[in-house]
Amino acid sequence: DAEKFADEDKAIKERVEARNGLESLAYNLRNQINDEEKLANKLDEDEKNTIDEAVKEVIDWLDDNANAEKEDYDEKQKELQNKVNPIISKVYQGAEGEGGEGGDDEPVE
Repeated sequence: DAEKFADEDKAIKERVEARNGLESLAYNLRNQINDEEKLANKLDEDEKNTIDEAVKEVIDWLDDNANAEKEDYDEKQKELQNKVNPIISKVYQGAEGEGGEGGDDEPVE
């Protein structure tokens, strides 16, 4: 019995961690696109809207799928990253090309 409960606890912990990771990513992105010192002044309106829509989609999905499985959260996180990473990478590559540091800021993972 103890082994069964340990496995269940592990699965629950992994599911909660996956949900928290996705939620954290979404809110961090939302904060970055609204912060002038982060991405807000480096993105054009279309890029901001693309990220904002992707974030809203994920937050709505999280609200509607509170009991999703770990794999579902992981898949949503990959989808979000696939939408936003090309935009964020372009911003940081542009900053490096203009003599900006770009060192510590990397695409969201």
